[in-house]
Amino acid sequence: MMNYKNILITGGAGFVGSNLAVKLKTKYPKTAVISLDNLHRRGSELNVPRLKHAGVEFRLGDVRHGKDFEKMTETDLIIDCAAEPSVLAGLNSSPEYVLNTNLVGTVNCLELARKNKADFIFLSTSRIYPIDDINKLSFKETPNRFILNKRQKMPGASERGIAENFPLGKTRSLYGATKLASEFLLQEYIKNYDIKGVINRFGVITGPWQMGKVDQGVVVLWLARHIFKKPLSYIGYGGTGKQARDFLHIDDAFELIDIQIQNLNKFNGEIYNVGGGVKNSFSLCELTEECQKITGNQIPIESVTKERPDDVRIYLSDCGKIKAVTNWKPKKNLHATLSEIAEWINKNKNQLSSILN
Repeated sequence: MMNYKNILITGGAGFVGSNLAVKLKTKYPKTAVISLDNLHRRGSELNVPRLKHAGVEFRLGDVRHGKDFEKMTETDLIIDCAAEPSVLAGLNSSPEYVLNTNLVGTVNCLELARKNKADFIFLSTSRIYPIDDINKLSFKETPNRFILNKRQKMPGASERGIAENFPLGKTRSLYGATKLASEFLLQEYIKNYDIKGVINRFGVITGPWQMGKVDQGVVVLWLARHIFKKPLSYIGYGGTGKQARDFLHIDDAFELIDIQIQNLNKFNGEIYNVGGGVKNSFSLCELTEECQKITGNQIPIESVTKERPDDVRIYLSDCGKIKAVTNWKPKKNLHATLSEIAEWINKNKNQLSSILN
C-alpha cells in the first residue's frame, strides 16, 4: 500500500537514491517519484537514463540551494539520500562542500518538509559514532579477521556490534558530525512542525550501480580492482586486511524503507541501526578471497601498517531494535552480492572502466 502521491528523493542519481527511486517507481507506478541530484559524483550521470527509463522524473538540482526546491509544492514524502559520503572529506582541503551539502542541504530539505507537511526518511550513517571509542572496544584476532568480544565496558557495544545507545561523545569525522547534526535537526522538526520522520543509521550499503572509490564504496572497489587486474592495499591495523565491516545489499535496504513508508506512524521519531550484522560481514582479506573466487584473478595487495585517518578496526551494526518491530532481515549474502556486482561491471565495462578502473 502506498500512502504518498509525490515522493522526492534527494541525491537521487547517486547509488542509493537512484536504486530506491527505480524500485519505488517499479513497485508503485501510480506514485510520482522525483529524483534531485547535482551529478557531482563521477558516474552518477550514468544513472540518469536508468531513472528516465523507469518513469522517474530527474531534476538537475542541488540541495545546497533552497531555490531548487521552490516548485516542489506537492511533495508529501522526502527520502533524503543526498550527501558527501566520504569520511575523508575536508581533511586535507576546505570542508565547505561537505558542510554545505550535508548540513545546509538537510536544512533545505527540512524546510520543504515543513512547508508541505511532508514526511521524512533520513539516511544517516554509522559514522555518527565516535571513532576513538569504537577503536577502544575489546576484540580478539583470528587468522582472518578482528572480532568483538562478548563483554564490553562501553554501553551499546557487544559481540553483535554497535547499538543505538552507544555514547555519542567525542569526534567522528566531519562527515559523521554533519550527519549527526542533521539527525538532531530532524528530531526538532518532527517535534515542532507536525511532520513524521525516521532516521536510519546505515553501515556499508552496496550492489550494482555503485561507483566505488577508496574512501567510499569499498565492496565495489575491491571487486572492480580484481576484474580490471589493478592493485589494492591493506591499510592500517598491521596491514593484514583483518579490519571488519558488515554490509547490506541495496535490495535489502529498499525492503526496509518500503516497510517504513507503508506505516511511518509506527516508526515516527525513532532511530535505527541498519546493516547486515555479524551474519553479513566480512574482513578485507575475506573479501579478497571471495573476489578471487568470483573473478578467477589474483592481484597484488600491498601491506601498509600505518592507519588511515578516521578509520575504525571493526564496525558491525547491531540491528536488534529494528528487528524487534519488523520481520525485516537481510537476505543477500556476500557471495550473491558480489556475483550481482560482477555481472553489472562485466556488462558495462566500456562505461565503467574509466570510473572504477
